[in-house]
Amino acid sequence: MAFASLESGDDDAPLTEINMVPLIDVMLVLLIIFMVTAPLLTHAVKVDLPKAASSANLTKPDNIQLAIDAGSQIFWNGEAVDAAQLGDRLKAAGAQQPQPELHIRAERTATYERVAQVMSEAARNGLTRIGFVTDPSPATRQQ
Repeated sequence: MAFASLESGDDDAPLTEINMVPLIDVMLVLLIIFMVTAPLLTHAVKVDLPKAASSANLTKPDNIQLAIDAGSQIFWNGEAVDAAQLGDRLKAAGAQQPQPELHIRAERTATYERVAQVMSEAARNGLTRIGFVTDPSPATRQQ
């Protein structure tokens, strides 16, 4: 190590040095700590998971297309039906296995009350798979 003297000389450079020995000691202690603790952190639980083979269910139920126009007229797969025929057909469809899906297409100007009545009657007759069909084209959106 160099010490500064009180004599004024022509050497204006600092006369200090960094002592590296304590830094190396700390680094070696940390290295040993990490080497000891690293194996303790990597523990895994062995689980014997069951093996299963499955295939896609290819039996698809029929879809029932139910349309409601602006005048509250109901169409069953394109055929106009009245309230009594609708109830009979919904009861027959609810008894089928596998149960068909009911796709409801309602005009934009159809009353909500009529759509809710049809959904309620379908649920009463055991049809639980009900979906709405919409037109995603931007031309049908209101501004």
